[in-house]
Amino acid sequence: MLDVYDGDPTKTVRWWSGPSEPPRVCVWEITLKCDLGCRHCGSRAGAERPGELTLEEALDTVKQLAALGVREVTLIGGEAYLRDDWVDIASAITKAGMACTMVTGGYRLDDFRIQEALAAGIRRIGVSIDGIGATHDHLRGRIGSYEAALDAARRIMATGRIGLSVNTQINRLSLPELPALADLLVEIGASAWQVQLTVALGRAADRPDLLLQPYDMLNVMPMLARLKRTILEPGGVQLFPGNNIGYFGPHEPYLRYGGADGHTWSGCLAGQAALGLEADGTLKGCPSLPSADYGAGSVRTSTIEDMWRSSERIRGLGARTRSDLWGFCATCEHADRCKAGCTWTAHALFGRPGNNPFCHHRALTLAGQGLRERIRLVERAPGVPFDYGRFEIIEEPLDGEEGDQGGLEELAALATLLGAAGSGVWSNAGLRAATAKTAQPRHREAAP
Repeated sequence: MLDVYDGDPTKTVRWWSGPSEPPRVCVWEITLKCDLGCRHCGSRAGAERPGELTLEEALDTVKQLAALGVREVTLIGGEAYLRDDWVDIASAITKAGMACTMVTGGYRLDDFRIQEALAAGIRRIGVSIDGIGATHDHLRGRIGSYEAALDAARRIMATGRIGLSVNTQINRLSLPELPALADLLVEIGASAWQVQLTVALGRAADRPDLLLQPYDMLNVMPMLARLKRTILEPGGVQLFPGNNIGYFGPHEPYLRYGGADGHTWSGCLAGQAALGLEADGTLKGCPSLPSADYGAGSVRTSTIEDMWRSSERIRGLGARTRSDLWGFCATCEHADRCKAGCTWTAHALFGRPGNNPFCHHRALTLAGQGLRERIRLVERAPGVPFDYGRFEIIEEPLDGEEGDQGGLEELAALATLLGAAGSGVWSNAGLRAATAKTAQPRHREAAP
């Protein structure tokens, strides 16, 4: 476990092996306003969310979280620092006895803002880095965002008082660069690396060609185990697979629990160990869940404690049993414990939880039969925050050909984009019109 809470609010609660009472962590989107245009953003962040909480409402929310017993509040966006009163909210969290942390793209996280974070009591900042150079810039939708993220990470380290972690989305563009990223994290002194699969929610639902396929788990999990063993552990970086990476394969105990005996995945902890808050006060069991399906109500009309204790949309997340599962997961030997893994991933693909093809055990089982699964988009997302389309699962021979990648090869040229500097955010049309192949410097490349 990383930074297990011992009553000191400067220590962050980052990992747990089972449900807690009350929830330990709340991830709070304090604004949807953002200075990047990430192609995998589930909330389609950019402009402010209509009806975002006022400072008075936000401060009351802080009091409610503390009264409930939450131990850590992680501020996200959009981009949290683009809210004018973000420092007031962070300071209130710290003064209420909770650990305050933040996740950022780092595009405008300059020395002044870092000093503000330090004064507000923020003790850990996670910087999102999704590849090397143009890979990151493309995925984050803005030229120069990679160098800005690196600069932010180094400024954080220079304080000597704010811990640095890095978050990375794994998809078809970033996967080949994970070894180089592992080297980079050691170089800049990050203490932790959280990796998670890009999920077909929000903007990512518009780009199914970016998504990994379920059979890619056959390579992803061994690769992560090798990076942890050969680069990260020797370099002092803790690896934390996100809750949508798993499950029950041969590398699971080592990757998720450091090899601790008896520790295995125990099901989605949304609404049990964690809560999510949107900028307009909507409460969910997890910040990534589709709002229309999992929003339990608003802090403007109900208390957080009442929603957490009585809302079926939150409490029901932990009540899932084998009878709620379907497809492969319903008959899996680990069904009673796993409960089909990450709710967010399954719902974004199929419009309901209970069957999650992004599972190492599942991929290995099918591979042993000479089979694999592939997902294919059959219904596009409507284009609103936290929306999703509809996918189907195709079972096919293990050595089957790749499906249509929708122009990914063109985008994967990692081009230098011309004519985009004015707005900074790239449209797909502008991207294709302005691409030109360029060689990009890389950190040490290691074969997966």
